[in-house]
Amino acid sequence: MALKRGRIHELLKGRKFEEVAKLLDQAISEKPEDPEGYTNFGNLLVAMGQPEKALSFFEKAVSLAPKSADALFGYGNALFDTGDYQQALARFEQATKKGMYDNDLCYMIGRTALHLDQNELAISSFRRAVDLKKSDDEARFQYGLALAKSGQLGTAKQQFLTLIRRDPNHADAHYNLGVICALTNKPEESADYFKKTLALNPKHTLAVDALRELEEKESSGKAE
Repeated sequence: MALKRGRIHELLKGRKFEEVAKLLDQAISEKPEDPEGYTNFGNLLVAMGQPEKALSFFEKAVSLAPKSADALFGYGNALFDTGDYQQALARFEQATKKGMYDNDLCYMIGRTALHLDQNELAISSFRRAVDLKKSDDEARFQYGLALAKSGQLGTAKQQFLTLIRRDPNHADAHYNLGVICALTNKPEESADYFKKTLALNPKHTLAVDALRELEEKESSGKAE
């Protein structure tokens, strides 16, 4: 009773966790040497917010199929969610070596690299994720943040501008454009972006503070 990834994804998307658990339990009972059942059960536990419990399922899957990129990727996700970023990155890199090369994997390598302060790896991974799936707004946002962190403000600005063209209501993208404008001595543009951020999210405290600081600088300049 091997279950295909598409069917599992469909059930997980519908948050039918109990139904998925029953099907996977049956699949593992019928084919205890099939790594797919353990991989899918691990993915289920991660989706349910129980990554610690998922680890043993992925360990079993990898022991049965050391070359399974799906199992290694799932294992990496579980490790990431437990905060073991070094081991998570190792599993993601193993999945890459086993032939997996998709948007999701590149995105997760980027996120993990950020936690490990490996900003250059994060930039290259997010760039690949965006190249593979141009509609991935979250990957593009993280790509922009990583670029800005490395001081590549012009390139970062282009990513955030692309993002708000796709999603004009992305408050955090507007905020980061405001920060970039402030850092490049464009206070009026910066204020406009911060105001737009607050129009979209009045509780955006970073934008409140940034706008107040801009206004105080402007008032101080006029007083002089």
